[in-house]
Amino acid sequence: MVIRSPHAELDIPDVPVTPFVLERAAEYGEHAALVDGSSGRTITHAQLDGLVRRCAAGLIERGLRPGEVVAIFSPNVPEYAVAFHGVALAGGASTTINALYTADEIAFQLRDAGARFLVTAPGLECALAAAAQAGIEEVFVFGEAEGATPFEALLERDADPPEIHLDPADHVVSLPYSSGTTGLPKGVMLTHRNLVANALQVIAVRPFRRDDVLVGFLPLFHTYGQTVVMNASLREGATVVTMPRFDLEQYLALSQEYRATLAYIVPPVVLALAKHPSVDGFDLSSLRSILSGAAPLDAELAGACSERLGCEVVQGYGMSEASPVTHMTPIGAPPNPGSIGPLVPGSEARIVDVATGDEVEPGSPGELLVRGPQVMKGYLNNEAATSNTIVDGWLHTGDVAAVGGDGWFTIVDRIKELIKVKGYPVAPAELEAVLLTHPAVADACVIGVPDPDAGEVPKGFVVLSETVELDELMEYVAGRVSPHKKIRRLELVDAIPKSPSGKILRRVLAERERAARASP
Repeated sequence: MVIRSPHAELDIPDVPVTPFVLERAAEYGEHAALVDGSSGRTITHAQLDGLVRRCAAGLIERGLRPGEVVAIFSPNVPEYAVAFHGVALAGGASTTINALYTADEIAFQLRDAGARFLVTAPGLECALAAAAQAGIEEVFVFGEAEGATPFEALLERDADPPEIHLDPADHVVSLPYSSGTTGLPKGVMLTHRNLVANALQVIAVRPFRRDDVLVGFLPLFHTYGQTVVMNASLREGATVVTMPRFDLEQYLALSQEYRATLAYIVPPVVLALAKHPSVDGFDLSSLRSILSGAAPLDAELAGACSERLGCEVVQGYGMSEASPVTHMTPIGAPPNPGSIGPLVPGSEARIVDVATGDEVEPGSPGELLVRGPQVMKGYLNNEAATSNTIVDGWLHTGDVAAVGGDGWFTIVDRIKELIKVKGYPVAPAELEAVLLTHPAVADACVIGVPDPDAGEVPKGFVVLSETVELDELMEYVAGRVSPHKKIRRLELVDAIPKSPSGKILRRVLAERERAARASP
């Protein structure tokens, strides 16, 4: 049975994403669009429009051609939006890189995406090392840094860029990287139409007001931050106060100072807001709604946070391959603890048996499949992964869901192998590959295990060919991956379970781990 969104259909304009987001910038004028939470430096909506145009002109002057890729590797700063939309207006695509990545991880994405230029921030020396590895033509930096061109150099000409003609439904504008339901990170090709559609879908379910303020710590390299915090809110004239990284005290102080009205966060932040004693020292009474995404949110935790702050705390759901939002709890809807809400407008879903692919009985759990205008074009240069993920037009999410008679969905399990550490995705295959480079490791498997602070953390299982301390192995991996990817627990085993074809059976170790935790 095909389940359709209960919301009215949307009229999605056939326009590129940047003219869509900035369509009413002149109307909003001197109203603050982006504020640097660290310094108070402000870019108004009118200024943002001008800066984006100058950035696009500067990139075109340097030879950027439609379809070429610019990488952005930076924590959240107001100029992030200028760079992203400058690239888009110039007809390019931005591949946005996790700001915690190591030089090797950055270089992999730069090469795989075919990036020509790199935009980064001061103090990220690994960016220059990665750019050298990947043969990047020019590195631009927000501010100044030795070996890089100031980003300001792209903004020198106060002139509109030449108009770029493109097909919004086909032209890729954003190229984030995702592991999907399995495997190593892959470039997710999101078109202008994908981003326009998803911003409209978010706005229809959770409207923004011109006086809304969001403290934007959600990484803008992630589609959650790009679509909800950056594109949808700026389209509607809201103000985003950027934070380069999450710090609870700073988040609370900025929320109080700027009278934040909406919060788009992740479950570990909900936990802090519900339980951390520092929260009582700040006035958060301006908040009218909190939505959590990127990982499952416990219903009791949501209730505790809501009671403490006096505003609703609800969930949404999505994945990078869907720009990312597919489900979202509407503002002011009656409480439905544990639910991710109904489908956003223009979206459809099916629930199928994990083993057979047959549709399940109404109300029964099964793999969630979704379809809609926000679903990606495919994975970059990876037809096999694309065809395995999008089958007959349906995006396989790798999550097990159930839907009630009211059309509201609940995520009940996960069949995909991705580990979510504080909402950040971690691919087991990537950590296994690092472990196997150690001479003492003969075989390895990595799974996610529950953690009260992070939601999940990676746990490794290793078969050794020679004696080595497990702590030494964890340090070895930690030195080669981003902090959130570090293996936090390691166990020695005699063999890694595998299928007859040689595929690692991570679920076997995951089930054994669950059984061990359940034992008295």
